[in-house]
Amino acid sequence: MKITFITVGGTIDKVYFDALSAYEVGDSKVNEILKDARINFNFEVFPILKKDSLDMTDEDRMLVHEVVSDCKNNKIVITHGTDSMVETAKALSKIKDKTIVMTGAMEPAVFKTSDAIFNLGSAVAAVQVLPPGTYIAISGRIFSPDNVKKNRNKKQFEKKM
Repeated sequence: MKITFITVGGTIDKVYFDALSAYEVGDSKVNEILKDARINFNFEVFPILKKDSLDMTDEDRMLVHEVVSDCKNNKIVITHGTDSMVETAKALSKIKDKTIVMTGAMEPAVFKTSDAIFNLGSAVAAVQVLPPGTYIAISGRIFSPDNVKKNRNKKQFEKKM
């Protein structure tokens, strides 16, 4: 089994720059997280963007769609910012022959209190057992992009009512 990880940025990869007193999207933490977890499967990581999801454009979503469509592997995990993850997942839902699981974090992976490691692990488990389709693995649950929303106050995703 092989899983392809595609990284597009978001809070999961944010780092703090003292000189700027601001957080910016840095290099992907996926390789480091998987190495520390001592995983037992083959994987590849393709960083294609380093964007905050609030800055994602339709052109960016088209690029993600193109990369996923062209990917030879059919098990794909995408790390993405949480603010526009649902929109990107909906754009990817037209791809029917792959299992695509999107995830991200409410706090940067470098924070001790981050949900990044748990969410990435959930996405890895989900991509192995779910049928082809597009999903979001976050907040301890698996969601369809058509039935999920981000609750900023609770810092989690939940089912739409």
